[in-house]
Amino acid sequence: MNKKFFLTMALASLMAGNAHAQSEAGWTGTWATAVEFTGPGDMPKASLSNRSLREIIHLSIGGETMRMQLSNIHSKEPVEIKSVFIAMPTDSCDIDVKTAKYLTFNGKKSVTIAPGESVYCDVMKYHLTPLQRLSVTINYGATTPVNASSHRGSRTTSYLMQGEAKPKTKFVAEEKCDHWYNISCIDVQTTEPTPCVAVLGNSITDGRGSTTNKQNRWTDFMAEAYGGKVGVLNLGIGGNAVVRGGLSEPALVRFDRDVLQQSGVTAVVIFEGVNDIGGRKPNHQAVVKDLTDAYTTLIKKVKDAGKKVYIATIMPYQGNSYYNHFSEAARLTVNDWIRANKDVDGVIDFDQLVQDPANPKALLPRYSDDGLHGTPAAYEVMGKLAAEKVKN
Repeated sequence: MNKKFFLTMALASLMAGNAHAQSEAGWTGTWATAVEFTGPGDMPKASLSNRSLREIIHLSIGGETMRMQLSNIHSKEPVEIKSVFIAMPTDSCDIDVKTAKYLTFNGKKSVTIAPGESVYCDVMKYHLTPLQRLSVTINYGATTPVNASSHRGSRTTSYLMQGEAKPKTKFVAEEKCDHWYNISCIDVQTTEPTPCVAVLGNSITDGRGSTTNKQNRWTDFMAEAYGGKVGVLNLGIGGNAVVRGGLSEPALVRFDRDVLQQSGVTAVVIFEGVNDIGGRKPNHQAVVKDLTDAYTTLIKKVKDAGKKVYIATIMPYQGNSYYNHFSEAARLTVNDWIRANKDVDGVIDFDQLVQDPANPKALLPRYSDDGLHGTPAAYEVMGKLAAEKVKN
């Protein structure tokens, strides 16, 4: 039996019996990102205040009714937003002006988000097609945080201009940056149960090694393999660890908010751990225990929430600075634990998929960006494998 058969069966299984996981309003996530604290090095050179920011995102499923969430959860000051409008992007920072539509918040175009808070816009009618790109333009007021709530690894270019942008006026970018600011998720309202997969990950999931603006992270390929019929939410953060250390809040801290609270999630993929192993060189036996204990905690959280859970093996990384005899032993031990786990609904064996058959400690050369992260070719086969395995 070929891969197309298994993908068809996986999709059919995903489509069946998911009503219990849908929210009362039938909301399902079509795009999301894990919001982070923004240090000085990841803020724009120009202040966000009294400027307009245009950001581009890649959706997974379509719909006719939508809502967007804006987040200020990691900031200590309020963020004043004059207006937000969405549109279909054309080239660079340009949009199809005929498709532009303003969001409202309690009937108003403007909103001020308090520190530590997030807000949804009013529910609005807007035609979104599966797998499309969407432009989001935020017009900021005078008050913006010193440290915005953002996502550092957008893998898409955002554009900043002075003053207020309007749909019919030319967007003149004074600065470009590969980060998202304040946007956190988009949900669509579905009339029938629609599967949605939330992925917990680090930089490999976040898209390190993918091509900026090409939407070729492995989760993008996963959404494409599903034909735009399954929500796929990328909650990866570059440098993130599961237990402690790494960049941003570790998975054990952020998991409920970033993963379980996404709308309409029916399955969760856990694909983290390499930064725990590579970043804690002393006492790898303790690292293995900490990591597998953490996996057990996360798996139970997902099962208790009535969702299915899948876990992926850690890919090889010989040739990267993370590699040494002890870290390799830890990786193999963790992968053995993952493959033998009986509490998950399935294992996605990325390790076996992308390793070099001539040297299983390393990535196949065409799949290696830097010995640790994948290339677009790697992410394509990873996305297809994940779509085959996640059956919910």
